[in-house]
Amino acid sequence: MMAKVLGFFASVFLIGLASTVSASEVDMTNPYTMVQQVADNTFKRVTKDQNKIELDKEHLRVIVEEELLPYIDYKYAAYRVLGSHIQKVRNIEDKEEKRQAIEHIRTFIDVFKSYLVATYAGVFTQYTDQKVEFEPARDADGDKIAIVKTKIIEAGKPDIKIDFKVRRDSNGEWRAFDMMAEGISLLDAKQSELHGILRQQGIERVIELLDKKSKLPVQFRGDDGNA
Repeated sequence: MMAKVLGFFASVFLIGLASTVSASEVDMTNPYTMVQQVADNTFKRVTKDQNKIELDKEHLRVIVEEELLPYIDYKYAAYRVLGSHIQKVRNIEDKEEKRQAIEHIRTFIDVFKSYLVATYAGVFTQYTDQKVEFEPARDADGDKIAIVKTKIIEAGKPDIKIDFKVRRDSNGEWRAFDMMAEGISLLDAKQSELHGILRQQGIERVIELLDKKSKLPVQFRGDDGNA
């Protein structure tokens, strides 16, 4: 069930990013225009590279890495997923044990990034041109966290309200790190999924599971015989 929820969130994340703007460069100083421009550039790339995608579905990973990933704060998201585990590592007194624990966190971040790439690559196969409405841009000067609200509209289905959380870094650039669909956070859901495994089997087991998922081939709907 959790996997289905996360898959839905990932789908809505990309749908929510979908918009039409003319600029090819991304304004990372404004969280609202950043979200819309990243979406436009990404979907234009998908359209442009359709021949490559038809020959090799794994090319979708390249598109995600080049067009989408630079605007996702995956490191911050990874820390949020690990939650209290980060504090436990900080409290380790033995130097060698702490060094190994820090290396595990670094490995987790790398694997989590690959997992996100694989997830969003698969989501691109499910987009069907739903309509998106964005709330008007607001003044985010002085804020470190901003929420970009959208509404997903599809004929015959209830509207879905989505909040995208974006974070300003020390360079003044905004990147997305989480989203909330009908009040439920993507990061909170992922943390809940992994928390028990992390506590009972350790971070190495979590890394192993995410690494395995990240290496699964990209599949279009229907590749496995299902719609």
